[in-house]
Amino acid sequence: MLEFGRQGPLKRVCPKGRAGSNPAPGTTERIRHENVRGRWDDGIMYPQATVDSALRLSAIGILDKENARICEVSVAAIRHWRAGRRRGASGIAAARKITGPRCHARSMNESSYACLLGLYLGDGHITRGPRDVYVLAIACSDDWPGLMAAARQAMSAVMPTSSVSFARQTGCTMVKSYSKHWTCLFPQHGPGRKHMRKIELEQWQEAIVRKFPGEFARGLFHSDGWRGTNRVRRRPADGDHWYEYPRYIFGNESADILGLW
Repeated sequence: MLEFGRQGPLKRVCPKGRAGSNPAPGTTERIRHENVRGRWDDGIMYPQATVDSALRLSAIGILDKENARICEVSVAAIRHWRAGRRRGASGIAAARKITGPRCHARSMNESSYACLLGLYLGDGHITRGPRDVYVLAIACSDDWPGLMAAARQAMSAVMPTSSVSFARQTGCTMVKSYSKHWTCLFPQHGPGRKHMRKIELEQWQEAIVRKFPGEFARGLFHSDGWRGTNRVRRRPADGDHWYEYPRYIFGNESADILGLW
């Protein structure tokens, strides 16, 4: 005789002759986990190696759908792991919770940070998202794909455990990275436009800029600068001579940012 529960007939004895839960010995290794919508679903407990591999792919910018295909898991699992909600996480998953160079004294790629600082002061902004996760976004012209690659590389070098994504808009592409620590790295963040508020570097930022002035200038020129060839004609006694040399122009509406250059 079968006993009926809420969802149909229930077996009184499991295949191994034992009854119980969590699960009973001999049953499949499936557990309940919380998905990205906060609901409980039946899912598979994946090995930690699979989780770490997926997080590495996310860190270099692989999209969730492609990442799920490579690792042979669901897209929801990828998002779940990226959010750091895997229980008992270790290795890369655990390290994601302490990724702030300023907050946890982690070493930082200062050369890449100097370039990223210039990009942020020019065409970047930071917005606050759910769960106090901040989005650093750099606007890059579609005419210069190398600029998008440079911004992505700088973001990944400064915050290697945070994924980088692209959002296409009319005439430009937003290069984005998500982290709870972007405001720690860019204390210039604040309400309103940059040219309408005070912009000044902190002492630790000034030290990095003095150490890597070329990278800082590269970030500024890539965002709000221009490089061209200036041609000058001279007329000496032996005839006309043309001279060519590179010309750099940097423009920004913020007097404070202009003063940094």
